[in-house]
Amino acid sequence: MCLISYTCVIVQIVGLTLLLTLRTIATAHSDPAFTLTSSAFENEGIIPEQYTCSGRNESPALQWMGTPSGTRSLALILDDPDAPMGTFVHWVIYNLPPTAKGLPEGVATTASVANSEQGMNGRGMIGYTGPCPPPDKPHHYHFRLWALDQKLKLEAGATADQVEAAINGHVLGSAELVGAFAR
Repeated sequence: MCLISYTCVIVQIVGLTLLLTLRTIATAHSDPAFTLTSSAFENEGIIPEQYTCSGRNESPALQWMGTPSGTRSLALILDDPDAPMGTFVHWVIYNLPPTAKGLPEGVATTASVANSEQGMNGRGMIGYTGPCPPPDKPHHYHFRLWALDQKLKLEAGATADQVEAAINGHVLGSAELVGAFAR
């Protein structure tokens, strides 16, 4: 009985070792994580005033890495789910080229920019509009980036709802950066 039990333990240890080795090999060969960052603030950090309505109201520089293979375009939406009347959209930009690694600070508020299209923000204007919460408590601003398997068939000026409907079924990966701001 002792011999059989000892053999079972050895088989289990060998099996577990093999499983862990295969998992390590698979992880080493997978795509890197798709991440979104900014040189202006850390994830979950405070958005500097210059990127808000209290400052120059310009878009912060954004960088991403680990874009999934097969990506044909990228889309980004910035919104504030803490807004008193429901989620407020601050920026919509889509059909960014798959080779793009980020956006510079101060992207122009024109319909077409950086080989992409910009959509309508919550103020009814094209391009970025910075955080501008009521003077009560901090709001959280979500920069959401999607890697897509196709370019979106949308003209410049699309709304966030239109972009989110168009990306449905075409997302290869997503990344998010969250910043906070209070006045």
